[in-house]
Amino acid sequence: MPKIIDLTPQVPWQAIRSTAKDWTALGPTTLLRMHHHLHIVRAFEETVLELDAQGLVHGPAHSSIGQEGGAIGVMSLLDSQDQITGSHRGHHQFLAKGLKHIDPADYDPRRQAIPAPVRHFLYRTLAEILGLADGFCKGRGGSMHLRWEEAGALGTNAIVGGGVPIANGVAWAKKRQGKGQVAFTFFGDGAVNIGAIPESMNLAALWNLPICFFMENNGYAVSTTIKEETRETRVSSRGLAYGIPAFQVDGMDPVAVRLATQMALEVMRKGRGPAIIEAEIYRFFHHSGGLLGSAFGYRNKDEEAAWRERDPLLRVAKEMISRKWLTAKEDAAIRDNAKRAMAEAVARITEMDGGKRRIVPSLWPKPEFRDEGLRGDLAEFAGARFEELESASGPVGEVKFIDVVSEVMGRRMEQDERIFVVGEDIHRLKGGTNGATRGLAARFPDRIVPSPIAEQGFVGLAGGVAMEGTYRPVVEFMYPDFSLVAADQVFNQIAKARHMFGGETRMPLVLRTKVAIGTGYGSQHSMDPAGLYAMWPGWRIVAPSTPFDYVGLMNSALLCEDPVLVIEHVALYNSSGAGPLADFDYFIPLGRAKVVRPGNAFTVLSYLAMTPLAIKAAEELGLDVEIIDLRSLDRAGLDWDTIGASIMKTNNVVVLEQSPLTASYGAMVTDEVQRRYFDHLDQPVARIRGGEASPSVSKVLERAAFVGLEEIKAGFAAVMADMGRPLS
Repeated sequence: MPKIIDLTPQVPWQAIRSTAKDWTALGPTTLLRMHHHLHIVRAFEETVLELDAQGLVHGPAHSSIGQEGGAIGVMSLLDSQDQITGSHRGHHQFLAKGLKHIDPADYDPRRQAIPAPVRHFLYRTLAEILGLADGFCKGRGGSMHLRWEEAGALGTNAIVGGGVPIANGVAWAKKRQGKGQVAFTFFGDGAVNIGAIPESMNLAALWNLPICFFMENNGYAVSTTIKEETRETRVSSRGLAYGIPAFQVDGMDPVAVRLATQMALEVMRKGRGPAIIEAEIYRFFHHSGGLLGSAFGYRNKDEEAAWRERDPLLRVAKEMISRKWLTAKEDAAIRDNAKRAMAEAVARITEMDGGKRRIVPSLWPKPEFRDEGLRGDLAEFAGARFEELESASGPVGEVKFIDVVSEVMGRRMEQDERIFVVGEDIHRLKGGTNGATRGLAARFPDRIVPSPIAEQGFVGLAGGVAMEGTYRPVVEFMYPDFSLVAADQVFNQIAKARHMFGGETRMPLVLRTKVAIGTGYGSQHSMDPAGLYAMWPGWRIVAPSTPFDYVGLMNSALLCEDPVLVIEHVALYNSSGAGPLADFDYFIPLGRAKVVRPGNAFTVLSYLAMTPLAIKAAEELGLDVEIIDLRSLDRAGLDWDTIGASIMKTNNVVVLEQSPLTASYGAMVTDEVQRRYFDHLDQPVARIRGGEASPSVSKVLERAAFVGLEEIKAGFAAVMADMGRPLS
């Protein structure tokens, strides 16, 4: 018979309920302001549903009616420097945060019309939801991507759970700044089971971050009930696994939410790390639009009626009236003011066209705005000292590639205290698995941040840090294949942020990773990420092939206000080549290719480890080949001036890449070359590339999967034969 020992959690897990004394203690002034904000949010959401019924909302209308009490309760205690992220159903959070930011403290909503700044705020928010140029994100964000940085609203998010790792990054920055500011991230019960949430909770607890995970448990993920989602329906229980104190609260009671928020803030502001609030709430309508859930059969009318009786707006009015802090007439006046403000916003945005209402045509964004702000304009490079090896002002000599990787990072960290590095095993093993951070942990112990195995969690955190704007994260993915584990944060969040939020959101993040083809690590550790990342236009991509170029391109990556992927190659790490001996402060422009071997027979376009192999193949075959090292690989970075001049000279092109046909970078370049220079080509663009399958572990099969010197020579010979000049 075993001995049974009951285990107890390390942190509290408590239910918080308000009492009559709590309502009285809050006082009429604070409660009136909260009630006023509840009315504004309710009137706003009713207006959105009315416009949706008229066909004027393009896309979903995720109403928050019924859930407002949670948002108002939290925001009543936050200031503009405390930042939030939200989910697809985030109007109430965005509105509550913005109202707290601009609503005048001396304004009496019972007797005065809503102030002009608040009316303009409501207009801009409605304009964004309708996709108009006057919106906060200039119409690009719509209902699910609302951002107002000055108010501390970092962005709502269409990906369930997608904003949680980003908020972790904000909390990381707030902790480092040491001003007592915090982050709140809002998500629903449906998100709790998504990998980003536990990864983020673990990191927040591990690193003691001032973040509150606010769970809106409304009992349904669209139509799936909470009991169909998880065995433990009290979702705040998740905190116990990570040592995070958790508070469960009636979300229909704004005062109870405020009390729970006070307790969470006490944890966070005293440096004790994260907290969880689970608010039990109810969305009165279906997932999207103005129909009830019962209309779709997954709810019944009795359930809906019971929750309606707990309406937070009615609750606050009742409590205030019972204390003689508000009259029914004053309550009606507050609602009328809110409705008038929304009617004014609608009147600015719409007009009658015959018997039908339409958007005022002049308010739509111009089609020419489509690609504007997709990436930054690189104005940050004004005054940068650009150099090439042939004209270097500092001493150069033979250096080992891997040595300059750590040396240039050390130099930048020494000069810029904003830079930090996060990744797996980067603090040990003499600088990570390949020595890329050698010696840096000893020099910068608080800025070399080793992470657990949680790619989605830590790259999303880095994205949040970058978006917050104070620090510059450098993320190391041990292998580029792990990008697929973190795909939401890498491609949906980091890549799209600037454009999605109106073209002005900076994302100064560097992501380092290595191509490990030929090392025997098999199909899931051997990817060349260039083709994958080139599909996402928010990313800039650099791929240095020499030590000198690595230093200049890494410096440019760390200066850039856009996310930059820096691709390295294990075959280059232990090689030696020309590089700086003392000067690690020069830049190489993003978007500048380099002719590394002039010639006339045909043009070779390549990058990374294929560039030196292409040179070697040409020399061994005695061919007059022009070889261009692309260096910048993203679409905006392809140097068509250099490429075009070479093509118009040789009239023949070879695109050379080491990796397999799948997720191929060369396919994109080949297509673009043929579209741009078709009239200058004597024959179709030739491609030298690996097989279709990913590399295998077997040494023989792995070698058969990728391009080496032999395949390059054979490819060059084939091109010469097609030109009618076979090799002798």
